[in-house]
Amino acid sequence: MHHLPVSRALALSLALAAAGAAQAATLTIAQPADIRSTNPGVNRDNTTDGVVLNMVEGLVGYRENGTVAPLLAKSVDLSEDGLTYTFKLRDGVKFHNGATLTSADVLWSWQRYMDPKTDWRCRSDFDGRNGLKVTDVTAPDAQTVVIKIDRKSAVFLDSLARTDCGMTAILSKDSVNADGSWKQPVGTGPYQFKEWKRGEYVLLTAFKDYVSPGAGDKPDGYVGAKRPLADEVRFLVVPDPSTAKAGLVSGAIDASQITITDVAELKNNAAVSVMSPHDATKHTLLFQTQDPVLKNVKLRQAIAAALDIPQVVAAASEGLGQLNNSAVYAGSAYYQEAEKRTYKYDPARAQQLLKEAGYKGEPIVIYANKRAHVPSYQVAVIAQAMMQAVGINAKIEVLEWATQLDRYNTGKYQISSFTFSSRIDPALSFEQFAGDKSKQPRKVWDDPEAQKLIDESFLESDPAKRQKLFDQLHALMLEQTPLLVLYNGADAWATNKRVQGFSVWEGKPRAWETKIVGK
Repeated sequence: MHHLPVSRALALSLALAAAGAAQAATLTIAQPADIRSTNPGVNRDNTTDGVVLNMVEGLVGYRENGTVAPLLAKSVDLSEDGLTYTFKLRDGVKFHNGATLTSADVLWSWQRYMDPKTDWRCRSDFDGRNGLKVTDVTAPDAQTVVIKIDRKSAVFLDSLARTDCGMTAILSKDSVNADGSWKQPVGTGPYQFKEWKRGEYVLLTAFKDYVSPGAGDKPDGYVGAKRPLADEVRFLVVPDPSTAKAGLVSGAIDASQITITDVAELKNNAAVSVMSPHDATKHTLLFQTQDPVLKNVKLRQAIAAALDIPQVVAAASEGLGQLNNSAVYAGSAYYQEAEKRTYKYDPARAQQLLKEAGYKGEPIVIYANKRAHVPSYQVAVIAQAMMQAVGINAKIEVLEWATQLDRYNTGKYQISSFTFSSRIDPALSFEQFAGDKSKQPRKVWDDPEAQKLIDESFLESDPAKRQKLFDQLHALMLEQTPLLVLYNGADAWATNKRVQGFSVWEGKPRAWETKIVGK
């Protein structure tokens, strides 16, 4: 693939800015890499999702707090037995080609996703391979879609809404060629596809017939106000952070992720506004509970008491992170009083617990990697010093990420300074690291009582009852300490001052409701 040299990328963006100055309505968003495709939920990564989800929408989407709400549907009804979902479509929703959305488009899109040839990443979540199976999808009339599943599931709608699934986007048949191969997204989102110059930029234009879902005029995740207020959005490939920073200051770039080490400098720059969006990734220290030394719960509790976790978080995140010892991320509707309970820093208790554990100074190795966008190494260094201060013989071994991931997958580590990708629903977040080690060696928390609660949380759709299950799980996790969740992802982004209303969700830029207010 041809990649534009960094200097030329910036020269291009400067030229674009000059050309756009007359109408000043092109929003230029820097991306660290090119997109992989425009095909929702197929050939993708987080950068790709961030572009594509400005163009396409699904039946449901995430609210800001991680719960799921209707999007192309105006209502979703669940049958008494929890097996039949009835989606009523919003009236008069238009595709980018001018056609009106009907249930036939939903059926066509679903059949395409379930065709193995499409290679949709989330097919296994709906075809029975991962448990749940969609048994029937019908359209009783043009505005109604009925989906039947084979077992109760509290996460079925969450799976439909997932951004890595492309939000199970409903597409027009015009998105594919006559032979069924992918052409370009003809969706219902606030912006429509115009051009992709590979290695350089993706250009979207405002969809003038777009109507935001719901009655509210406030942005709310993917389901609130979503007006396309810029005429065009240009996602510009700028791999070098210092080039992106220079572009923000000069006005050639309107929005970009920045390195956390640049935050202090840019906060003092009058041309730029800095923001720190948080997400559901989990920065953690994993304990191998089958290790001869760490299988002793008192030893794991001693490590937790030895760590001044607020200090670990502040140092590892350059002050942007917020302590959270729960598997429920801090932005979730399920993050309540019980989830705010934390480990207490108490070096004297740590030493007492080490005595009770019969700890004899055995070396304990922390695996870490030095990837730029995760705090693995920084967390390990601070944790090592605090552990040594109470008499734990902690060592660090820096590994290549591929090696560390392999050791994680095979369970071959004592402690691993590790980051988990986002799981929005708490059941999915707990399930990410909990389970039977004999069947899946990568699992961290292998406890029958915890597993029973997690299994219940996948079946129970009532939010109040689910809350109780998650509260119990958090208390159990603090007690057993199979891992330490330290904090959730805290990124740094910046916008040029001429931009208003720009926002980021789970690392993905949202171009809607973003105004350009002059040079």
